[in-house]
Amino acid sequence: MDVLHRKAIYNLNKLQRRLRREMGRAIQDFNMIGPGDRVMVCLSGGADSFTMLDILLNLRHKAPVDFELVAVNLDQKQPGFPSHILPEYLESIHVPFQILEQDTYSVVKNVVPDGKTMCGLCSRLRRGALYSYARQQGYNRIALGHHRDDIIETLFLNMFYGGKLKAMPPKLLSDDGANVVIRPLAYCRETDIKAYAESRGFPVIPCNLCGSQDNLQRQAIKAMLREWDRQHSGRSETIFAAIRNLVPSHLADTQYYDFTSLGAQSYAEPGPYNWLADEE
Repeated sequence: MDVLHRKAIYNLNKLQRRLRREMGRAIQDFNMIGPGDRVMVCLSGGADSFTMLDILLNLRHKAPVDFELVAVNLDQKQPGFPSHILPEYLESIHVPFQILEQDTYSVVKNVVPDGKTMCGLCSRLRRGALYSYARQQGYNRIALGHHRDDIIETLFLNMFYGGKLKAMPPKLLSDDGANVVIRPLAYCRETDIKAYAESRGFPVIPCNLCGSQDNLQRQAIKAMLREWDRQHSGRSETIFAAIRNLVPSHLADTQYYDFTSLGAQSYAEPGPYNWLADEE
């Protein structure tokens, strides 16, 4: 074994340990997986979901609890999609899996005008199909491959375009209360995930439906964050730390902090008065 090969193996093992440590910490911090949980791993064919499945399988061997993993892919009937790749890969690593078929591609193409972003509708349709399958089959955890950078980008998307201070939670209960969504890669960097997927030789399938769109708002956010990190190393780490360190008393949302009754102990706070009476 030559020096370069030994170095490559060393770097891969080091990267795997880092990803395993970060995923394990996220699972523990947010109580993502417990004894007897049935985890449905949503495998899209991208580097993120391949890495998520691989590290979860790795963690399961040493996990303090016993849990079940099954890989599920939604075939959206996108023209040219290589439908043989995922089944062949999953069979080769002996992971139970299910391929769902639903023609969401035609729906998206028919509904979304040319030049408009397809991701919103596409993700809603995909999420609906996966949630329904999880309920039908009794999977009580749905694992998605979103990573730390996705969470940070979503924060800025909601701030800039939605007027909300909201990101992407590592653990989420669906609106109907029937599904618990977990994001085990929440602490993992996108660069590490891509490097790991390349080193492991995962058969990554690019998304040509929306990935080819250059006008996505998320792409603009990505470019902004890359420039910030170039100019100020570690800025993304600081932003993510801020997401985990909320101080409601220093924001301005009256639903999450009682500003109305706030006052000095020696002074009885009056009001509240109707300050807008003259405007009505």
